[in-house]
Amino acid sequence: METLQQAPLAVDLAAANEALAPLSAEDRIGWAHERFGDSLVLTTSFGAQSAVMLALAARAVPDIPVVFIDTGYLFPETYRFADELTARLKLNLKVYRPAVSPGWLEARHGKLWEQGLAGIESYNRIAKVEPMRRALGELRARAWIAGLRRTQAGSRERLPIAGLQDGIVKIHPIIDWTDRDVHRFLEANGLPYHPLWEQGYVSIGDSHTSRPLTGDLTPEQTRFFGIKRECGIHEPSTGGAGI
Repeated sequence: METLQQAPLAVDLAAANEALAPLSAEDRIGWAHERFGDSLVLTTSFGAQSAVMLALAARAVPDIPVVFIDTGYLFPETYRFADELTARLKLNLKVYRPAVSPGWLEARHGKLWEQGLAGIESYNRIAKVEPMRRALGELRARAWIAGLRRTQAGSRERLPIAGLQDGIVKIHPIIDWTDRDVHRFLEANGLPYHPLWEQGYVSIGDSHTSRPLTGDLTPEQTRFFGIKRECGIHEPSTGGAGI
């Protein structure tokens, strides 16, 4: 796995969070662009509510590189949704993929996502974390905007507006938004949810590890069979490129 360059901490995070707290999401993006310029990137999964962050960022920084990790196992609806939003918002989309194809991955290791926690984590490192780290390295990112929100999962409840992950300053402009805030923004701007939202999918990743929300599940349990919530992209690196 390519090693990321450690970006120098260009901001006092405590002071930054204090300054960012009263600002709108768009102004938080503007703050990040003012400080990091061309070394600022945005990441997206083209998930259930991704149109919010994409629209905000495209409005504030039209040419911002938008990193999308294509594992090769996404829903057909996700690929079509990505095409729709990329054209509509004129996104500067940067697609990154794993070093090996889905067929080659399965020939070597089988269906890792069916092999318990260890298998899921290995799959995520190969299919998601490695291409993300490669993207951040090749784009020389020193700061990274992500559309995480505290209400999405227990693992995100304590996330700050601005933090640090693997030497890169990470900004969460809509971290304090509620589901109602998201709905109001989408409605006001005529933007869509992911097509699978209407089928009960509240968190949408790979087709083999995403399930619709039913009465016996919590939103967090709709991913990775309830074994874990995060795919590793938004977690500090623990080292190791695969298995």
